[in-house]
Amino acid sequence: MSLLTTGDPAPWFVLPSTSNPNYNFDTVGGHRVILCFLGSSKIKASAAVLEKFCQLQQQLSQFNTPFFGVFVDPDDLSLAHLVQNPTYCKFIWDFECKVSQRYGVCGVGGETMGDRLHYTPTTFVLDENLRVLQTFPIQDPTHHVAQVLHFIQGLPAPDAPRLAARQAPVLLIPNVFERDFCEHLIHLYETNGSRDSGFMRQIDGKTVEVMDYEFKQRRDFLVEDPPLLERVNDLILRRVKPEIEKAFQFSVTRFERYLVSCYESTNRGFFNRHRDNTTKGTAHRRFAMSLNLNTGSYEGGCLHFPEYGSQLYQPGIGEAIIFSCSLLHEATPVVSGRRFVLLSFFYNDEDAKLREQNRKYIVLNSEDAAPLEKSARSSKPRAGFQPKNRKKR
Repeated sequence: MSLLTTGDPAPWFVLPSTSNPNYNFDTVGGHRVILCFLGSSKIKASAAVLEKFCQLQQQLSQFNTPFFGVFVDPDDLSLAHLVQNPTYCKFIWDFECKVSQRYGVCGVGGETMGDRLHYTPTTFVLDENLRVLQTFPIQDPTHHVAQVLHFIQGLPAPDAPRLAARQAPVLLIPNVFERDFCEHLIHLYETNGSRDSGFMRQIDGKTVEVMDYEFKQRRDFLVEDPPLLERVNDLILRRVKPEIEKAFQFSVTRFERYLVSCYESTNRGFFNRHRDNTTKGTAHRRFAMSLNLNTGSYEGGCLHFPEYGSQLYQPGIGEAIIFSCSLLHEATPVVSGRRFVLLSFFYNDEDAKLREQNRKYIVLNSEDAAPLEKSARSSKPRAGFQPKNRKKR
């Protein structure tokens, strides 16, 4: 497995530790975490980094940031005495290297190494939801710990505890896309053209796309390039699918299409209040994704869920908001600039059967038949949303 990067969820595990013979790593959720894969204290760089972190146990408690040192060498059991504050310092014993492999820091060498393990000592800083905020390979042990602490001290202070306000049952997932990738998708929209965006209505028992500029003003670019689709799917698989499973206990296996969409202030781009699954042709949809590709260059353009209060939602660059397609929602008008967003719908294999059953009810305008059919295609990557070997239907 490749090295985890910013935005990836950190795999949970249960391993022996200095405080518990079966430590459940997921229980540290709610804290920012330093997870340091040291491998072995016999590695000079790892030994130097371990010494510095152990000297900072009191400071880490003041930061409310636990440190975990992960070792694969059984000889390092003798280091347990270095733990002075077990709440903020733990050593994890990964003697079978399974967890190290899942994080991408350990692998079997190639032909020149035979079956020898190749270990890359690395520190991960995780957020309160145990997602990777930053990755620090241990290259310069002299400055490594200071570099990690500087990064942590530069993070926004955690919110103080407060009474919860009424809010919609939505899921916000930061760092799904890197900023450069967001800019690339915007560039594709601007250079490849776009089309006016309609919406689906049930008319005389049929699901029909209609254009109503009093109800919706938006333009769309359909993502069709196979390598680009593979890259998008890979990021959704790694960073969105696990969060939906954790928050909603639903396993996504299919996506409907990916649109790069633009709401412009020139026509006060907006989408009036609606639900995304109210026609026979859209009944299969379970979750909608709206992933912001830019912020700061426009005003307005928020998501609003009127059934759950007056709060407005505006994700950051590369951040996705996930919500049930049955929720009433709207995209408020953009009053200056342009808002770019990547849109999709997710569902599973059972929902796909319903989609096939209802396909006969979908009516396409002849002039739009080709692009609509492409945008409505069900894509089912094999092995649960895997981006490779995608079959078109």
